[in-house]
Amino acid sequence: MGKKSSVSILCLLITSFRAISVSAQTCDETAGNYKPNSPYGKNLRLILSTLAYNVTTHDGYFNGSFGLGHDTVYTMGMCSPGAVSDACSNCIKSTSKASLQSCPNQTDAFSWLGDEILCLVRYSSLSFSGELLLEPYNVFHNVMEIRKENQKEFDSVWDGLMLRMITIASSLVRNKSSSSPSSLSSSSGKYYAKDVVPVPVYGNIWVLMQCTPDISANDCKLCLEASVDYYKTWFHGKRGSIILRPNCFFRWEFYNFSGAFDHINDMRSPPPSPSSLKTPSISNKTNISEKDTRKRTTIIVVIVVVIVVSIILIVVGLVIFKRRNQKQEIELPSESIQFDLKTIEAATRNFSEHNKLGQGGFGEVYKGMLMNGTEVAVKRLSKTSGQGEVEFKNEVVVVAKLQHRNLVRLLGFSLQGEEKLLVYEFVPNKSLDYFLFDPQKRIQLDWTVRRNIIEGITRGILYLHQDSRLKIIHRDLKAGNILLDADMNPKIADFGMARIFGMDQTVANTARVVGTFGYMPPEYVTHGQFSTKSDVYSFGVLILEIISGRKNSSFYKMDGLVNNLVTYVWRLWENNTLPELIDPCIREDCNIEEVTRYIHIGLLCVQENPADRPTMSTIYQMLTTSSIALPVPLPPGFFFRTGPRSNPAAQGLESTQSTSKSITCSVDEATITEVNPR
Repeated sequence: MGKKSSVSILCLLITSFRAISVSAQTCDETAGNYKPNSPYGKNLRLILSTLAYNVTTHDGYFNGSFGLGHDTVYTMGMCSPGAVSDACSNCIKSTSKASLQSCPNQTDAFSWLGDEILCLVRYSSLSFSGELLLEPYNVFHNVMEIRKENQKEFDSVWDGLMLRMITIASSLVRNKSSSSPSSLSSSSGKYYAKDVVPVPVYGNIWVLMQCTPDISANDCKLCLEASVDYYKTWFHGKRGSIILRPNCFFRWEFYNFSGAFDHINDMRSPPPSPSSLKTPSISNKTNISEKDTRKRTTIIVVIVVVIVVSIILIVVGLVIFKRRNQKQEIELPSESIQFDLKTIEAATRNFSEHNKLGQGGFGEVYKGMLMNGTEVAVKRLSKTSGQGEVEFKNEVVVVAKLQHRNLVRLLGFSLQGEEKLLVYEFVPNKSLDYFLFDPQKRIQLDWTVRRNIIEGITRGILYLHQDSRLKIIHRDLKAGNILLDADMNPKIADFGMARIFGMDQTVANTARVVGTFGYMPPEYVTHGQFSTKSDVYSFGVLILEIISGRKNSSFYKMDGLVNNLVTYVWRLWENNTLPELIDPCIREDCNIEEVTRYIHIGLLCVQENPADRPTMSTIYQMLTTSSIALPVPLPPGFFFRTGPRSNPAAQGLESTQSTSKSITCSVDEATITEVNPR
């Protein structure tokens, strides 16, 4: 694997007793190069220029991207937990600058910098979030060795300490302190641990471990174990080492090498002098010294606690005061770049009608071009929308945390005065309904394209439900919210209605039902109950629309009966005539058996009881593995068993007579209305 490392390190000299700085930049030459003035180079400089701000305003960790297509830059910035904001910002800035200098034209690089705090800067032309990478790595070690006569006793303490530290550092639970009675003290947070432990002959062992929070706990454990094993294999007996990997940091010494340990306690010892390498004898004088030390430590701890509590009270008071004076301010995450309003106005030609792409329920969408040539889609929140502020905040919070090829990517936002703007990647082929429901344009959607769209939507929803850092329920899946890129790949959009679930949460209720008639499942409309199975129902309707090439609403009042799409398909199922649903545009050129299987899967998705509907992971297996036997579907929700009714929407709400919920829906995806259930 071709790589280049640029290293500057004042370290591992046992004669230096002060905090030691480590800086290492690693460039991956196999990943490709970029020209300084290319779109990638401009995007890289832009996102690195805001990285320190994003990291410090997001609790010391940022993971985001900027740009489009091959010019997209994926970046990560991280500081050790508890780092002071200014120190963290300076560390990120220094590391970013060092990376650009040491890797002037490589698209992929990562850098660790450790002095008073530890920080990481990493960027790449490919998405790396959540992926464990053990190479490339940098290793440094102390040239001095542990005496052979002390090695066995030392190893016993060292091995136990490393095993315990890996367990603490790779834990998802925040550990306030070590439970080991031999430990002077320790401190840790998620994927971060540090400790100072006494060892015979040599005084104390100082250890620091940290992983990037995007990987799993098991991957963090694997990364740290690889580093510890590397030391034991190649540098066993050396008095300290540093091992740097893209996803984890490991260092241990016989002296305090970082300001990260300063607040643990005041009992740390300096690096041992040559005269101290003998086993110390125990005496009354030593005991008295230890008692005095403990007394001084207690006094210092009390003083520190008083100071910290006072600072916290002052900060809390200032925050409360600020919030009272900024009641209308929306708190937004820093996982996306905040654009200046003038930048957006220039990109969209001051929101000209010529640049207008369309209009949704909460505002208009404009095409724009940034100064670096990146095309974007700008969603401008309507100033008159009473619900818009909530949906705006929700969309930023949700989408900023998501990275998947089948989800539309949020590049940034702008919040200035009454203007609330969301800046998305530009998707050139508009939305699925633009092609699917047009008699002429849907000819472009042959069965291969439609099958790829269905499978792409499946992957996107599966990511939302299961594979992302959050469990997200979209709640408004429909053809109009599926965008198509230049290659007709689907991207799920419009997360204004989405809800974030806890990873162990399965069901939630709401008093305000939102969505589009025909796509909403019965338990949601009638009881306000939603879950991942709500999205499954909507996805089932989408499958049937994609195969038929017709809107759900276009099936009303057929054959003298009030129908909807799922009712119509169910009758075809009962009559064993499912192929009649297939769009004539694709009927002659498709595999009828394969398409019929997809219709069958769609019917499984729209079953009335949520428990009967398959999960998205099962659906993906059904779609991609033809050998899996499909169960017999049960009747769908909103199955119209009786004669005509004047209002198909009311038929769907028949069981809501006793409820007082408000329902915000769009019928035929044209308008947003308030509907009061009968």
